[in-house]
Amino acid sequence: MSSDNQWSAEEDEGQLSRLIRKSRDSPFVPVGIAGFVSVVSYGLYKLKYRRDQKVSIHLIHMRVAAQGFVVGAVTLGVLYSMYKDHIRPRFFSESKK
Repeated sequence: MSSDNQWSAEEDEGQLSRLIRKSRDSPFVPVGIAGFVSVVSYGLYKLKYRRDQKVSIHLIHMRVAAQGFVVGAVTLGVLYSMYKDHIRPRFFSESKK
């Protein structure tokens, strides 16, 4: 057997440590998760006081708002990543010369 197939404790990470590692790599992931949870929580709270609105319409609006927040967070994350990888190195490398 090769050493590549052996199990090590470092490869087996828990859910919390994986979330922490991913949030360091892309800091807008926790923002998207928190926004999604807050929009859904608010929507479920408002479900009780929806007046004449049908439940299906309310749930569709809630889903669209939650998805919009997540898409916005992903877009900001991509823009931040592009800035960090392409714009900032070019700007700082020219200023050092």
